[in-house]
Amino acid sequence: MLEVRSMDVHYGRIQALWEVTFTISQGEIVVLLGSNGAGKTTTLKALSGLLAVSSGRIVFRGHEIGSLSPAERVGLGLVQVPEGRRIFPMMTVEENLLMGGFHPAHRSGRRTAIERVLEMFPILRERRRQMGGTLSGGEQQMLAIARALAGSPQLLMLDEPSLGLAPSVVADIFSSIQQINASGTTVLMVEQNVQEAFQIAHRGYVLENGRVVLEDTAKGLLANPEVQRAYLGI
Repeated sequence: MLEVRSMDVHYGRIQALWEVTFTISQGEIVVLLGSNGAGKTTTLKALSGLLAVSSGRIVFRGHEIGSLSPAERVGLGLVQVPEGRRIFPMMTVEENLLMGGFHPAHRSGRRTAIERVLEMFPILRERRRQMGGTLSGGEQQMLAIARALAGSPQLLMLDEPSLGLAPSVVADIFSSIQQINASGTTVLMVEQNVQEAFQIAHRGYVLENGRVVLEDTAKGLLANPEVQRAYLGI
């Protein structure tokens, strides 16, 4: 579904990613793991088109998308949930969901898509007339994910979905991600909660200083001494 080959990204004269290469197959949950500043969010932004790629190739569903705008990538089914949720706080829950399906490629089916996400997140149905900014942190994260799903993504990219949430809410979020994947959506996730993430993931890649240094199955990475030492405190 997604093939990234030798991707370099710069912030001005400063290089942030160095020949990043990875693949994601249809139906997988893949985790990008790394310390702060390793290049995880930069990778997602480059895939979304929010950052320009200096060199390399990004092929999504058979299309070379490196020169496409963020909106064009959304139209192809590549949708990102940013770190920090970034919902529209002065819009209602329902208005946020409608914005998620605003792209012309998805507008005709967005009511059906919204109904599906309200079944997945019933609390949002109860809150649909409520302003997004008045929701709890966990509810806002659910809304951010639901808004992305309203665009019927083929590949859903999640940047730190558990950040700042209570443990009980984190469990609900990961359960929802697993349900989303089971319904047919491929998932690429940046996540520091390694134990929870790899309980539902199929594979993972480790980034260090803008380079991919490890790749393995989720079980393989959990058992890797370097991963255990760096991310699990073992």
